Amino acid sequence: MKKFLTTLLLLSLLTIFIAGCGTKQGPTSDKQTQNQGVSKTTIKVGATPVPHAQILNVVKPLLEKEGITLEIVEFTDYVQPNLKLAEKELDANYFQHIPYLEDFSKEHNLDLTYIAKVHIEPMGIYSQKIKNLSELKEGATIAIPNDATNGGRALLLLQSAGVIKLKPDAGIKATVNDIVENPKKIKISELEAATLPRVLSDVDAAVINTNYALEAGLIPTKDALFIESANSPYVNVLVVRKGDESRPELKKLAEALNSPEVKKFIEETYKGAVVPAF
Repeated sequence: MKKFLTTLLLLSLLTIFIAGCGTKQGPTSDKQTQNQGVSKTTIKVGATPVPHAQILNVVKPLLEKEGITLEIVEFTDYVQPNLKLAEKELDANYFQHIPYLEDFSKEHNLDLTYIAKVHIEPMGIYSQKIKNLSELKEGATIAIPNDATNGGRALLLLQSAGVIKLKPDAGIKATVNDIVENPKKIKISELEAATLPRVLSDVDAAVINTNYALEAGLIPTKDALFIESANSPYVNVLVVRKGDESRPELKKLAEALNSPEVKKFIEETYKGAVVPAF
């Protein structure tokens, strides 16, 4: 029994000694605790593949340094990203310009807003049948997006190209009913924006959003017969739910999307097909 108590005492002393040695490394222990204590935050952001998801991939490592993991959820349409954000399945989305956001939010009664302007995608007119818009024949068919804001934008572009003329007060929500001059009796076919590259062979021309043009392998600055000015008001933005504007991780994402790294990537990768807006 005496031997057992002696052994137990020695073990206790050894434990105290080891613990005492550990306290001598206080600064190191504190640093490890701080590192282990850094809370890792994950944010889910919806985006269309090109260029939005590509640009988001550039900011991933920037956010990792801030303890934020970015999960990119890709969509191929312009409807689900806003609905999923409103339903709190996403923390933010990045795929749309301001007029579309405002129109969609009003139509679907969504409380969404934007916290960063990132880039502009000049819309273009494309064709597999003609090399110049002057070659359009009477009664030719031109396809445009069927949503209100992009449809109006396409009609304004056709007006800028001299194909049609709209009512003076038509604005960005112009419709085919606002066409007042159509010398070649062009037929306007309104289709879902994502399908336009696939119908190029079936129509005489199509007005296509740059993200879908890039996905289809088109080079806007080379393949478009006519392209929107870089002064376009259609800035693509980072969108969040109203009330989430001050969330630290979303503010960090906004800052990263307006970083020099992103600006350099856009300019070097897209060569004018996508233009930084900051």
